[in-house]
Amino acid sequence: MNKEIINSTLSPAPIGPYNQAVKVGNLLFVSGQIAIDEATGHLIQESIEMETEQVMKNLSYILAEAGSDFSKVVKASIFINDMNNFAKINEVYAKYMSEPYPARETVEVSKLPKNVNVEISVIALI
Repeated sequence: MNKEIINSTLSPAPIGPYNQAVKVGNLLFVSGQIAIDEATGHLIQESIEMETEQVMKNLSYILAEAGSDFSKVVKASIFINDMNNFAKINEVYAKYMSEPYPARETVEVSKLPKNVNVEISVIALI
């Protein structure tokens, strides 16, 4: 089975040796996104809500580039540096996801790239 690399110019370019997403068959594996606004190059961290909103926007751009959207997400992984932010992150996340909700885990980690507070990756159908 072939794999196709998916990159959106609306989301930030990878900051390491990886791609934004890889399509294999009818599955799309989207790399973890952080809150970089590609238009300005700035990291959005004024609040955890604004940061999460930018992460979700970046994910949406990549999903759209591949011909998918949040309704086709089957799995999400959320990495946060402070579990006390869980409810606020979940509130923003819920604006983008609808029932039936995808499978998901949320994990508290000690540090994330560029010292962000949240990183989210997804697996979606195409």
